[in-house]
Amino acid sequence: MNVSRVSVLVLSLAAAPAFASDLNLSLTNESVKAQVNYFGNNSELQLGTGYTYHEGSRHIGNIDFHAQGRTALGNLPTTAGIGMRGIVWDQDRFNGGAVGLGGFAIVNIPKAPGLSFMGSLHYAPSILSFGDSADMTSIELRANYRVIRNAEVFAGYRYLNTELDFPSDPDVNLDEGVMAGMTIFF
Repeated sequence: MNVSRVSVLVLSLAAAPAFASDLNLSLTNESVKAQVNYFGNNSELQLGTGYTYHEGSRHIGNIDFHAQGRTALGNLPTTAGIGMRGIVWDQDRFNGGAVGLGGFAIVNIPKAPGLSFMGSLHYAPSILSFGDSADMTSIELRANYRVIRNAEVFAGYRYLNTELDFPSDPDVNLDEGVMAGMTIFF
């Protein structure tokens, strides 16, 4: 990922408060991620952009696009989305990316106001991968707690893996680990 791509991602994150719905900031032991989602839970579409810096000069960018709606999982109010996540990554002499298909769900717990659980899964087979990536899997699981009306804290697990296009090279965990973070709603 060259400097101009990183600059565009950083500028988009810096301009987020002017036209965003929420800003997520999260940390693992080896990475930091900022994610901006542009529409609220009541919108029929969700668009988001994110940037992750991982130790070892690995840069990861993502663009998310989902159709979303309100539903119920049993008696639990749920926001669900189905769509795609485009991911690009760059580290030293390797780089690649993919367009993963999948979705997300946010389940609210009415008996515990402010508590919700979120999960997302996106997978890109080789036909939707490019550069040095042969496939890609992105999983995120987290528990959220709304501290005040416009902010919540969360903890969970993030996993982003790609298989390299070279037969001698194994899978690479681009980002993996227990995470903690916060979301600010605009």
